[in-house]
Amino acid sequence: MARVFLFISPNFPKTYYRFVEAMKKRGFICLGIGNTPYYEIPDDLKGCIDEYYCCRDMDDFDNEKIAVEYFLEKYGHIDYIEGNNDYWLEKDAQLRELYNIPNGPRPKQLEFYRHKSLMKQKYEEAGINVAKWILVSTYPKLVAFAKKVHYPIFIKPDVGVGAVDNHKIHNEEELKEFYDNRDLSVTYIAEQYIVGDLISFDGISNSKGEVLFCVSNEFSEGVSDALQNLDDIFYYTVKDPDPKLVEIGKNMIKAFNVQNRFFHCEFFRLTKTIRGLAKKGEYVALETNMRPAGGYTPDLINFSASVSCYEIYADSIAYDENRQDMSQPHYYAACACRRDTTKYKYTDDEVKYKYYFNLCFVDRYPKVFSGDMGDYFFMARFNSKDEVDEFHKFVNERVS
Repeated sequence: MARVFLFISPNFPKTYYRFVEAMKKRGFICLGIGNTPYYEIPDDLKGCIDEYYCCRDMDDFDNEKIAVEYFLEKYGHIDYIEGNNDYWLEKDAQLRELYNIPNGPRPKQLEFYRHKSLMKQKYEEAGINVAKWILVSTYPKLVAFAKKVHYPIFIKPDVGVGAVDNHKIHNEEELKEFYDNRDLSVTYIAEQYIVGDLISFDGISNSKGEVLFCVSNEFSEGVSDALQNLDDIFYYTVKDPDPKLVEIGKNMIKAFNVQNRFFHCEFFRLTKTIRGLAKKGEYVALETNMRPAGGYTPDLINFSASVSCYEIYADSIAYDENRQDMSQPHYYAACACRRDTTKYKYTDDEVKYKYYFNLCFVDRYPKVFSGDMGDYFFMARFNSKDEVDEFHKFVNERVS
């Protein structure tokens, strides 16, 4: 009997049809639920999905349940429900629980993927460096924490994505203002502020929580700082990840028991020693996301490693191993983002002309990404870090 994979919102972002395409090649019956009418989904998706159910209001969980029940009645069983998108993680888990879908995290396990406080407990259990933290409760406890770790401190929702409702607090006056005006319906976590380079460990695991494929991305700065300063997001997949990061990352994936999933784990690489925490050059865990990195990062990873991580994900599900040729050339693959409100020294056409032979993907972000990522992006690959730095300067240099 053919296995059935139900994709949630398989047309967003637009390159995610490749997940469906890869699973279809491996003999799966591929189904989809999305809020886009069938006639508007891309032809590439229509060509590889067996059936698509348009659910006009997917935020209404009852509508999703009706769609799943329709597929269960028609196909008899569903082996996987997955959106590979942070927005749907919680509902995906609820659907698995409700309809006894055998694969994928249930709500209880998902708590460790969603709550930053529970993530940090897992890091500590695995012996991974983590910044000091507390959940925000009373004001005196918050003041005492700030005095203990020293300003600035960083406060954000315990469950949240991106830079929404994030606060860098520099003094007690700002702390009081935050506390008095915070959203009382939200649980916040306060953290020791870390100065370091933002690094990620990305990849795909098998059913035993072992890493089948991994890469590392480095960021010009955090999303929160970029938004606050109206800076441009710039990041790149490194040619070869640091073995120390790989070792720590593998331990983390094992500790979280991440089975047959994408992962995107964020770290700080310290630029100075912090007493009682870690030395300069060592890694401190920030947070984990058990899904692909945002935007079109899976495509950036492909350009760097000369493979398809969509295919590797499908290999993991279908065979519990990576069957792709990993001996292909590796590159630095960089993504330089621009904002419509910013004036740049060089036009888009000048960028395209100068990097004609390096560019791999150029497009506009959907509006749901543009707040964090920017409005427009250029992805290109290079042989050296010096070329990456030159690309960054050329694309993001602003009019004086």
